[in-house]
Amino acid sequence: MISSIQKISGIVVKGKQKGRKLGFPTANLALNNSTIQSGVYVGKANFAGGKYTAAIFVPDSGDLLEAHILDFQGDLYGQEIEIEIGQKIREVMKFENKAGLIKQISKDLLQIRKAKS
Repeated sequence: MISSIQKISGIVVKGKQKGRKLGFPTANLALNNSTIQSGVYVGKANFAGGKYTAAIFVPDSGDLLEAHILDFQGDLYGQEIEIEIGQKIREVMKFENKAGLIKQISKDLLQIRKAKS
């Protein structure tokens, strides 16, 4: 079971679409004056009456929260969502190439799927 550490609500904004190009689209929320540390977290995304497991990424810049919502396909631009941020699973890492990043994201998603049960 995922326990929430912090909740963030906001309107989904368009990002640079890096996650989508890698095969892991994200719903992005602007973080204004947030105290969330950078890293990858287990989380939940709540919208339209549904609650979904999510992989949460907060980059070092700390100005954006990116949520890859597991088992969801659709367009959330302009919609309000609530993100529940749970346990941090790792720090931000640098990768030499796209393949290394995709491999790590896949590992993160496996760990997050296990954490939700």
